[in-house]
This record gives sequence, C-alpha cells and structure tokens, in this order.
Amino acid sequence: MLVGYSSSAIIVFQAATVAGANAEEISSWLWALGVGMGSTCIGLSLYYRTPVMTAWSTPGAALLVTGLSGVSLNEAVGTFLFCSLLTTLCGVMGWFDQIVRHIPKTLACAMLAGILLRFGLEVFIAAEKQLLLVGGMFTTYVFCKRKLPRFAIPFTLVTGLVLAISQGLLEFDSIQWELAKPVAIVPEFSLSTLIGVGLPLFVVTMASQNIPGIAVLRANGYTTPSSPLIGWTGVTGMVLAPFGGFTFNLSAITAAICMGKDADPDPNRRYLATIWAGLFYILAGVFGATVVSLFAAFPSELVMAIAGLALLGTIGNSLADALKEETERDAALVTFIVTASGLSLAGIGSAFWGGVAGLIVHRILGTRTF
Repeated sequence: MLVGYSSSAIIVFQAATVAGANAEEISSWLWALGVGMGSTCIGLSLYYRTPVMTAWSTPGAALLVTGLSGVSLNEAVGTFLFCSLLTTLCGVMGWFDQIVRHIPKTLACAMLAGILLRFGLEVFIAAEKQLLLVGGMFTTYVFCKRKLPRFAIPFTLVTGLVLAISQGLLEFDSIQWELAKPVAIVPEFSLSTLIGVGLPLFVVTMASQNIPGIAVLRANGYTTPSSPLIGWTGVTGMVLAPFGGFTFNLSAITAAICMGKDADPDPNRRYLATIWAGLFYILAGVFGATVVSLFAAFPSELVMAIAGLALLGTIGNSLADALKEETERDAALVTFIVTASGLSLAGIGSAFWGGVAGLIVHRILGTRTF
C-alpha cells in the first residue's frame, strides 16, 4: 500500500485539481479509490484464493492531468463512467483478449510514453527553483534504485520531506486529521471528451495495467480466469465513478510484491497478503481528507519531483518496448511524438490523435493485418 500511494497518489491529486475539484471532492476521490481497491482486493482474493491485487491506473491518472484541462468535473465523471462501462463489457462479454490483439503493443507503449514524458521533464524543471530539494531526491532515487529498487520511491519521498522541513518549505498548519466524506458528482457526457479522454484512458488502462497484471499472475503460476477479474473492476468503477473512482484495474508492481516468496513460502497462502493490502487501502481511503491536507502541505517542486521520478521507470520501459520491433518503429515513433506534443484537434486530446496517427502509419508501413 505504501509503494502504491507514495509512487502515484500525488498524480491522482494533480488530476483531480486539473478537473476543478475542491478539497472535499479530492478527498472523495481518494475515498472512492481506497474503498474500491480495498474491496476488490479482498473480495476477489477470497473468492479465487489467489493473490489478486487491484489498483488505480497510474498512467490513466497521468493522462487525466493533461486531458482534463478545460473539462468540467461533471464531464470528467461522465468520462470515468464511459471507461468503466467499456471495461465491464470487456469482462462480461469476454472481449478482453480480442481487443488487445487488435492494438499493437508497440503503439500502446508509445502512447503511454508520450503521455508520461512531461512528468519526467518536470523533475528537472522543478530543479531550477529548488535545486537542493530536487537534487537530494534525485540522488536518493539513483542510489536506492541500485541497492533497494523496490523501496526507491518511498525513500525518495522521505528524503524530500526531510529536506523540505529543513528548509521551512512544509506548511504544517494545513495538515488536518479528519475522515473523508464521499461527494457525488452528477455526470455529464460530451462526445469530444469521451473520444479524446475516455477512449485513451480505456486503452492505456487495458494495455499498461490489465495486461501486465494478468502477466504477473500467470508468471507466478496462478491460472485465475481473466475476464471475471476485468469485469469486476469495471463494475466497481461504474459504482464509484460519481465519487471520483476514475478507474480500477489489475495491478502489476504491487501485485508482484504480494506474489513473491517474501509474502509466504507457500503459494497457496499468498492471497492473505493482498487481503491485508486491501484492508490498508480501505483505511487510507477512509482518511482521504488527511491525505489531501498532507499533499497540500507539500511544496509544488516536491510534488513534481516525486511524481516524475516515480514514472521514470515506466517511461523507459515503455520507450524500450515501443521501439524494439524494427518493422513497427516508425509507427511507434509517430505515436509517441504526436501524443507528447499536446496536439488538440476538434476538442480531442493528443493521446487519441497519437493512436490514430500511429495506426495509419502502421497500416501503411507495418506487416500486420488488421
């Protein structure tokens, strides 16, 4: 739970802020996400007796930071419902494997890298204003990646907090200990937003979260059926979308933590780790208001640095996967550049146009048959 929250909760906070959410609504987002992740972790793990770990979509949250600019909170909720509906249909109808086969992995990785690029750039932009703070965090991150890669982000966050406190940058007065209250938002639907934000959110979540999540399960010897897992995360999203639950999906990184020998030498007992993680997720969700006030106390440079450093590995892996196939490299490069450009046409964001441009180039130059 600590790895999940320390590596990407700040990105969720940024996404909610861009959508125009106030402090109470942001705490509602964290309440919905914590309760949704916790309930699906516990319920699915108990039912299948396997370590099923769910999470919010970190790449999805990053997409929302760029895609929700100028979009009302009501339209954002409509987008969340749309994405969760597509996810539910994929699970219920068994479309998951079929859809994935029609989206080249290289293009999905290129789209993800383009979405996340700005977060990596902001690490060094933040260093212009707070060189000591960001430099110290970057140094900690590099050394921990060598010695303790699993805990690199938590230790980097701790370093950032210590440096911020020593420089008087942390605003303790804004930290409040209180419970989160769910705030329901009436959804509104805009075709341009559904296509420009909702569809890329669905594609990125499927390609970068659910596929690796299934791969981690299979790699550890668990044969849990994938369609019901996808379907239940979609249903959970439809229920909690009005409260800020923008998407739920299978986890890969935190799931790997719960599926290793450190969790339990007996593979048949490792599902207990995901149940405990689910309980901690619910606890974090219930105290979402406290989490919001804590993040509000952080200097903006610390927020940008921890978000960018947390995503460096994902950016690098996405670029490597996007460009490794020589016959698909041109299409992937076009997808990456268009997505990273911030292009907006007809009110539709760059992630969608990056995918369209990449598919066109792939069709002309590639060898696959669609």
